[in-house]
Amino acid sequence: MVIHGESSSRVRLAAQAFLGVMLMSAGTSHLTFARKDFRAQVPSWFPLDTDFVVLASGVVEITLGAALLSMWKQPRRALVGAIVAAFFVVIFPGNIAQLVEHRDAFGLDSDTKRAVRLVFQPALVAWALLATDAIGVWRSSRALTTS
Repeated sequence: MVIHGESSSRVRLAAQAFLGVMLMSAGTSHLTFARKDFRAQVPSWFPLDTDFVVLASGVVEITLGAALLSMWKQPRRALVGAIVAAFFVVIFPGNIAQLVEHRDAFGLDSDTKRAVRLVFQPALVAWALLATDAIGVWRSSRALTTS
């Protein structure tokens, strides 16, 4: 019989692994076939070369995905989850820029589609935090330091 905690842990591990694979896949696409689409997400006001940003963010995504696929013990697992969540927050202005600057990419060819996409960014942040139990580990460590 599987107890609730074990079942929950397996779901978290699967969610972490899937997110790692997705990040590595997205990062690889930055460097290859989807490079043009990713350029549409770099805000026009961003002070660095657009292609450099796309390539660098691809390398970061591959690295974060690999970290998610290799860190299975706490507290490092939670730390990686928190870093991935922070990454999703950092790239959010690119998604907003795609909407505000009316840039078509990834089949997002209307402001409605681009706006709907924005709703999913907080879900990615939550996914990274929940899959790695980053919040639970942070709470536990905080409780230990305050007692």
